[in-house]
Amino acid sequence: MSADPLFPACRPRCVRQMAVGDGHILYVEECGPVDGVPVLFLHGGPGGGCLAEHRRLFDPGIYRVVMIDQRGAGRSLPSGELEANTTPDLVADLDYVRQALGISSWIVFGGSWGSLLALTYAQIYPETVQGLVMHGIFLGSHDEISAYGSGLASLLPRLEQGDPLAAFARRILGDHPETAELAARVWLNYQRKLIGKEPLVAPPDAMQMARARIQMHYLTRDCFLMPGQLLAGIERIRHLPAVIVQGLADPVCPPMAAEALHRSWPETTLVPVVSAGHDALLPAMARACIKALGWVAECAESID
Repeated sequence: MSADPLFPACRPRCVRQMAVGDGHILYVEECGPVDGVPVLFLHGGPGGGCLAEHRRLFDPGIYRVVMIDQRGAGRSLPSGELEANTTPDLVADLDYVRQALGISSWIVFGGSWGSLLALTYAQIYPETVQGLVMHGIFLGSHDEISAYGSGLASLLPRLEQGDPLAAFARRILGDHPETAELAARVWLNYQRKLIGKEPLVAPPDAMQMARARIQMHYLTRDCFLMPGQLLAGIERIRHLPAVIVQGLADPVCPPMAAEALHRSWPETTLVPVVSAGHDALLPAMARACIKALGWVAECAESID
């Protein structure tokens, strides 16, 4: 078996800018045949944006992949805008795009923050979802967010007390650009270190600043979800074919959330990937995600 399971790099078949209201304009691209199996790809973050490498998770001869930079993220405009930027807003955008593209239903594929958004969307619009592929599960709970930000305390001034994530949010979302840039750089490097990436060699660019702003906006508000909301809503989607792909060495979204989701939804297929981390583009995770998508697509076709 090839060490690299990803498909060859490809260009989008079409690119759109779609106005969705509240002054937001989304960047939307499609790859693969127009009559292919429709798949909605949900990027991580929040605020991460889609990458060209993400297209390589999908067989370009089979899947019609719709990739959306969410409000304020990536190439969507205005960059980093927080007004009218909540989880319900993002979910409404996804269905707006679906209708605008004439897609009756699609498979939803998302990891990390994208897994949270996939679950939220499916529970609100279950009739439009053929199945789900989720990796690196994040349920948006206060405990998950606190654990993720726990290492920030050592990066703050020694005398500063309280929630370290809130302290960074005050700086990054504050009115002083220099302070915001310095804090965003520390925050982004903290994230990069968790997944084994080298620190930024330059101050954050506009897209990186937007990512940091959006993350602080969501994470300090429990992702605009009620406590336990996603597990409580499983009954609405229990009938859908779904696969959970979880790296057992994921330092960003540890296996506990995936296990909790599987306990609440035992009809899902849980695929633990030994020694794998957070990145779905690395071989072990990519291979599992690609196989999971093929299985969900087969199930969806048999149901039709």
